[in-house]
Amino acid sequence: MIYVVIAFLWTALGMYVIFGGADFGAGIVELFSTKDFKEKTQRIMYNSIGPIWEANHMWLIISIVILFVGFPKIYADLSNYLHIPLVIMLLGIIARGTSFTFRNYDVIKDEWHKLYAVIFTISSLITPLFLGIIAASTVSGSIDNTATDFLSAYVYSWLTWFNVSVGIFTVSICGFLASVYSIHSIDDEKDKQTLRNTAKRYSIAIFITGGFVFLVSFWKGIPLMQWIYSDWKGYVAVGLATLSIVALIFSLNKHQDILSRIIAGFIVLMILFAVSYSHFPHLILFKDGSTYSLLDLNHSEKTIEVLGWALLLGSIFILPFLFYLIYSFNKKADIK
Repeated sequence: MIYVVIAFLWTALGMYVIFGGADFGAGIVELFSTKDFKEKTQRIMYNSIGPIWEANHMWLIISIVILFVGFPKIYADLSNYLHIPLVIMLLGIIARGTSFTFRNYDVIKDEWHKLYAVIFTISSLITPLFLGIIAASTVSGSIDNTATDFLSAYVYSWLTWFNVSVGIFTVSICGFLASVYSIHSIDDEKDKQTLRNTAKRYSIAIFITGGFVFLVSFWKGIPLMQWIYSDWKGYVAVGLATLSIVALIFSLNKHQDILSRIIAGFIVLMILFAVSYSHFPHLILFKDGSTYSLLDLNHSEKTIEVLGWALLLGSIFILPFLFYLIYSFNKKADIK
């Protein structure tokens, strides 16, 4: 049953990166859109994420619950050493959700909406930035579990060049996902083409920021290449991601918007798999070389069994309705 729980954990994390990433990316696309297209971008992104934006955080909640119930030692130490970036990320989620609600549902349109827009876009940038920093901190060996001072334990554990570069890379992924996923939400062909071009620009941004991650890893002596190419699975994942990028460009040019969504999500999953598979089952790699394994630091066998069955049964009731929610809100009014 432990492998069922771990499968749900990785699935939830992957789905949060894809759906939550597209959610955060809506604000990123809006932040960096041209002045002439900014107002239209707001309306496009609202129609794209408005009905289901809050549901995306379900995947994060599932991940937290799994760690809290099934792996309390890992949950406690992650919350301890990375409490600063975690608080910043959570504050970003709160600020983003609050500003989005007030900006789009407040019936009185006044100067406050400009402030809401600024908060929404900035928090949409900050949240995935720190999400990427947190993810990189767990595997980069920057967490010092032998630290005796505040800075070493709680600041330098995440504030490194490599972790920040992964955060920037995550921002690019979110903008890419949002631009691809939003194309299907509009009918105006001119606006569709604008978003297709935006998606292509963000795919270039992924290459640039991804290259920056590799350069920093080489500079700081982090074996990123070894993580990815430790065996044949890494080569397959990278190969599939590369071929999928070609397929994505083709589908965008052929206006296959639904297919583009599927391919974009698949590309991100292959990237996540390529950089994480070699660490399994280790979730945290510490500076001194020690690790926290999901197979060693789990709760009692009975607790894991109950958690596994709860996840299995819960998915039967929740997931069909979630996908129906997404489907039903795709049948919305056209943007004028």
